[in-house]
Amino acid sequence: MKSKLACYVAFSLILCTLAFAADEPKLVSGLPAEPKIDPGWKTGKFPEHAICYKTPDEIAAIYGKLAKRAVTSFDKPTDGSLRIIGTGHSFMAPAYGTLPAITRAAGFQQAALFTHTGGGVTGSARYKWEQENGIYQFDGKPVPKLLASLAGAEWDVMTWSPFPHDDPAYYQCWIDFALKTNPKMKFYMMNGWPQIGQLAEKPMSEEALSARTIARMGEVKQESIAALIAALNKKYPGKVFVLPTCEAMVLAAQYFHEGKLPGVEGIHTLVGKKERSLWRDQIGHLGPGFERLEGYVFFATLYGRSPEKIEGDAGLKADGYPSRELDRVFRKIAWQAVISSPMSGVKDEDGDGVGD
Repeated sequence: MKSKLACYVAFSLILCTLAFAADEPKLVSGLPAEPKIDPGWKTGKFPEHAICYKTPDEIAAIYGKLAKRAVTSFDKPTDGSLRIIGTGHSFMAPAYGTLPAITRAAGFQQAALFTHTGGGVTGSARYKWEQENGIYQFDGKPVPKLLASLAGAEWDVMTWSPFPHDDPAYYQCWIDFALKTNPKMKFYMMNGWPQIGQLAEKPMSEEALSARTIARMGEVKQESIAALIAALNKKYPGKVFVLPTCEAMVLAAQYFHEGKLPGVEGIHTLVGKKERSLWRDQIGHLGPGFERLEGYVFFATLYGRSPEKIEGDAGLKADGYPSRELDRVFRKIAWQAVISSPMSGVKDEDGDGVGD
């Protein structure tokens, strides 16, 4: 009798869960259409004139014709600062803009950051590799901005922003090239965040954008990136990690629904019509103020330190938005996201705010 009752209770719970899930917005199944990729990527070798096959001096000479400074370099830091080089699209821009000030506020004097970015797919690792090497769609027109500096200077970290359908090959080329000069380098890619385009229909109100729904959207975003990082780490053990921006924004949505984001008015500007929201457009760009949250995620991951330990306002504008109170919540969320992500490479089992 007892076992029958237990089964009945369990079955009832399943039915309740299914009924609850049925009321939630449906997610679009599958990934967006795969972009047209040059078949040369499948050959395992780039054209002979690719810049990556040239010597550091040759690469510097080629880029020297396009820029006043062919090789960007920074002295070896003595205070633990990192020399960071990277590509990226507009989802990376918020952190690229706030990270230097955050790093300096944390006591690292050399906030060295050098990037080659673009909007949309033009900021992808694949696109930038083709552009820098002068191959495929850029045949004979190389712009080796990062290649010249990777070959001719010392770096600690490289960062990217991935796309759906990305092949590990788009990152292996960068890794192989970077490791020739900087064998101790580590590599990081952000894992995006939930986007309203994941929903089958645009919500009529923000009630549909519950913490649970956003968490579901976040899980889908993380799956493809997790597979990509796993494939790269199989080839380069202990070298490739995630910048858990997705986990951070999922947590931010949860905090908002719990009334713990002071000054934030809504989840999505397109739905709730509030400017101070987590997201602001169809693509999924962050709302005002959230560039600081992303910057804290980058700092926490790369330096293995909680932003909560930073003294002062890290470049925060006095009496502005986000407020000091909201800024402190962002720091907490960032560290929670980083230490909870199994792919960030950061653990804090003793809870001291410093990576173990």
